[in-house]
Amino acid sequence: MISIEFLLTSLVVVLIPGTGVLYTVATGLFIGKRASVFAAIGCTFGIVPALLASVFGLATLFHTSALAFQVVKYVGAAYLIYLAWSMWRSSSPLALEHNKPKTKFIEIAMKGFLMNILNPKLSIFFLAFLPQFVSPIASQPLVEMLSLGIIFMFMTLGVFTIYGVLASLFSQFVLRSEKVSLAIQKIFAGSFAALGLKLAFSERV
Repeated sequence: MISIEFLLTSLVVVLIPGTGVLYTVATGLFIGKRASVFAAIGCTFGIVPALLASVFGLATLFHTSALAFQVVKYVGAAYLIYLAWSMWRSSSPLALEHNKPKTKFIEIAMKGFLMNILNPKLSIFFLAFLPQFVSPIASQPLVEMLSLGIIFMFMTLGVFTIYGVLASLFSQFVLRSEKVSLAIQKIFAGSFAALGLKLAFSERV
C-alpha cells in the first residue's frame, strides 16, 4: 500500500537539484519547452535499469564488487565531463531567432537517459530506499517494490517537466542579454563538470 510517508519522501528526493534537474533546466532555457519535456522523459526512463536492478538484486553487484562499481562510475563521470566540455566549447551569445536549426528531440532524451543509467549510485539508492516502504506482511514484495518505483518515476517526470517548462518561460529574459546567456551557459558547463568529478570521487555506501 502506498503511504503518505513514501510520497512525501519521494517528492523531497525528486525536488532536490541533481544531474537530471540541471540537464532539464538547461534544456528548457537554451532549447525550449518541448525539448525540456523530452529531457525529462529521457532522465525518467534512465531510472528504469536502476529500478529493475534494485528490485531483482543486481544492485548488490555494485555494492559488493569494487570493479563493477568503479567501471560504471568512471564511465558515467566521463560522460558528464564530456557534456560539460561540449557545452563550454559551444558556448556563445544566444539570440531569439526565427530560423533556428531543427531540434533533435530523440538525442536530447537519449542524453538524459544515458546520464542516469551510467550512475551506479542510483541503483544502490533504490536498493536502500524502496525496501523501507515495503510492507513486512506484503505477499509479493517484489511487485510492491516495482509499484513504488513506478510511482517514483511518475513523480520524477512530473517534477522535471515543471522545472523544464518554468525554465523555458524565463528563456526570453535570459536570451535578451548576450552576456547573461553566455555566463549561464558557462555556469551550467561548470556544474556538469563538478557533478562529474563528484561522481568520479564518490564511494560505495
